[in-house]
Amino acid sequence: MLKVLLPTIMLFPTIWLSPPKWLWTSTILQSLMIAIISLSWIKWPSETGWTASSLYLGTDPLSAPLLVLTCWLLPLMILASQNHIKAEPTTRQRSYITLLTSLQTFLIMAFGATEVILFYVMFEATLIPTLIIITRWGNQAERLNAGTYFLFYTLTGSMPLLIALLLLYQDLGTLSMLILQHSPSLPLNSWGDKMWWMGCLIAFLVKMPLYGMHLWLPKAHVEAPVAGSMVLAAILLKLGGYGMMRMMIILDPLSKDMAYPIIALALWGVIMTGSICLRQTDLKSLIAYSSVSHMGLVAGGILIQTPWGFTGALVLMVAHGLVSSALFCLANTTYERTYSRTLILARGLQIIFPLTAVWWLISNLANLALPPLPNLMGEMVIITAMFNWSPLTLALTGAGTMITMAYSLYLLLTTQRGPTPPHIFNLPPFHTREHLLLTLHLLPILLLITKPEVMWGWWY
Repeated sequence: MLKVLLPTIMLFPTIWLSPPKWLWTSTILQSLMIAIISLSWIKWPSETGWTASSLYLGTDPLSAPLLVLTCWLLPLMILASQNHIKAEPTTRQRSYITLLTSLQTFLIMAFGATEVILFYVMFEATLIPTLIIITRWGNQAERLNAGTYFLFYTLTGSMPLLIALLLLYQDLGTLSMLILQHSPSLPLNSWGDKMWWMGCLIAFLVKMPLYGMHLWLPKAHVEAPVAGSMVLAAILLKLGGYGMMRMMIILDPLSKDMAYPIIALALWGVIMTGSICLRQTDLKSLIAYSSVSHMGLVAGGILIQTPWGFTGALVLMVAHGLVSSALFCLANTTYERTYSRTLILARGLQIIFPLTAVWWLISNLANLALPPLPNLMGEMVIITAMFNWSPLTLALTGAGTMITMAYSLYLLLTTQRGPTPPHIFNLPPFHTREHLLLTLHLLPILLLITKPEVMWGWWY
């Protein structure tokens, strides 16, 4: 754990002491080296669950894929932001990269925490850099409104979780994940226990976000700069799923009765948010709503509490993290050229940017879960697990998959195909930096086809 955490902390002096000319180069190189070192977590040496570097930090097969994803995305976020941040004064550039690095530090400690309270503190700490990135570097005047939504939705969900964790500590005397998984089931019978059960999960359901608690997400995505959208879609939503996986093991046996309405809402949300995507005119808003749709499947997979459900949820989280981040990068490259996020104004781009059209094609095909990409593996495992749990769910998951295919193809055809309008012909060409950025997003997705067991979680 320290082999990645210490170099990440040492990025802060690199950012503030580098000469302005070498600022972006040195930070991208150092963060890329950290990402390459983090790949050592993929090779799992331990036959037992955890490998702990201290009493408070450790990794297991559930957190390792998400930790690698976190480290992999920092250089990509810096690379994506270079064009629109470079025009600002040097101090602001340094502040921006510092916020991204602090976000990675908090996320490594959140995913690596073996104490639930440390996880909770880091889960909340990620709020601060994200909020500053959205409200300071957002594009439109509505960014303050988006930041307010983001702050209050997250905090409203988090307060019950803190109280629930303190009550749990009072009963069990420990909040160590190493011990909690072996502790006896709690006798949860009263109405108060049902409130406690909801308190444990509501923060994670807001963060995922579950349909009905999702209104902060499209606002935050649309107003955030590209790095804010990337980190929100790729990692911060996964914090909710990871937290749910960790908490579900201590919420038995009450979950068998309490999970029904949440599963129904999650599956209904897959269809509703997919249908909303079909009507979107804003490029970033469409990709944001598609994230809510995919996270509904993840929530359903976790809540049915079967090995297949957990495996499918983890695979889909990792695959969706890379694909949605790539889609936000593509949306940003279009925005930087056309200065508009309206889908209909960016028609016929394939004629003038043929290589970028390939990136759009791969990203959209991955988003709609084309075989043999890992997105399909995640979705199929969840759908199979849910069908085994209740055959009625197939109607909702099947309809959700069809709608996902429809809006992904709608996004591809609207932006890339059709007659090219005259105002688009003189757009500046794509840079090597942008092609490298998208290669680093989509290459891991293609490589995971060959070895998907690195993200199966506990069950391999």
